[in-house]
Amino acid sequence: MTRVAAVDCGTNSIRLLVADAHPETGELTDLDRRMTIVRLGQGVDRTGRLAPEALERTFAACREYAAVIKEHGAERLRFVATSASRDAENRDAFVRGVLDILGVEPEVITGDQEAEFSFTGATKELTGRDDLARPYLVVDIGGGSTEFVVGEERVRAARSVDVGCVRMTERHLVTDGTVTDPPTEDRIAAMRADIEAALDLAERTVPLHEARTLVGLAGSVTTVSAIAQDLPAYDSARIHHSRVSRDRVREITEWLLRSTHAERAAVPSMHPGRVDVIGAGALVLLSIMDRIGAEAVVVSEHDILDGIAWSVA
Repeated sequence: MTRVAAVDCGTNSIRLLVADAHPETGELTDLDRRMTIVRLGQGVDRTGRLAPEALERTFAACREYAAVIKEHGAERLRFVATSASRDAENRDAFVRGVLDILGVEPEVITGDQEAEFSFTGATKELTGRDDLARPYLVVDIGGGSTEFVVGEERVRAARSVDVGCVRMTERHLVTDGTVTDPPTEDRIAAMRADIEAALDLAERTVPLHEARTLVGLAGSVTTVSAIAQDLPAYDSARIHHSRVSRDRVREITEWLLRSTHAERAAVPSMHPGRVDVIGAGALVLLSIMDRIGAEAVVVSEHDILDGIAWSVA
């Protein structure tokens, strides 16, 4: 058994997992799993740079995580950074800040590496289940990018494309720094066209239509599941491995895109940091399901963070 810590720093959120890894059984025993919305990717699509306030929010979360890692006595730590820090001109400031706080240099991984970690984290515990046909299509809908991975026990093909809930919101639903609430049909149509173009790009590399089980990861997907179940609060145990039909995803997406900020914020399972970006994230999920004809999505709480932890162990 090895006690490990993994940090996944994405466009919208930064997450920590401290766990005991049991290589013989293929199990991770969580000791601490937490997430903080930091919006590191704030404005990156427009300016090409990480905003000073976004960096400070991220460094504040890193200081909190450093204390948790020390408390649990993790033997190894890996910090992986994804889309926003990959795109930014001033990513060196980000790297220096993380190194000062946590003592490790963040690895700004490629989209293909991101996909490999996501697939491992999402499917390692699905092995041997007779009710889920293979190959799997694992879809990780992040803030700045979405990863598509097809495989059985291992990855067969993967592609990362630049559509995510934050990037699509900022590109199509923001005017003068304010989210259009609710957006016009023209804006939704433009966002949908962007998503469809990204799916065309993904399909050049990944045989999306060969998938027999769609596995959805990350906050947009888990939030859709929480809404579908009408949960009184966010409940990881009830969300993990839940299934949501395409019809239900369509109903929820249409409601999210018609609703106001106040109506979305009133959903009891909604994280405050997702209120303005959840409509775009749900539309990405629905567009994928429509494209491949998936009747349902299997929702996983285990994703790239778990894959990073296994890579350390």
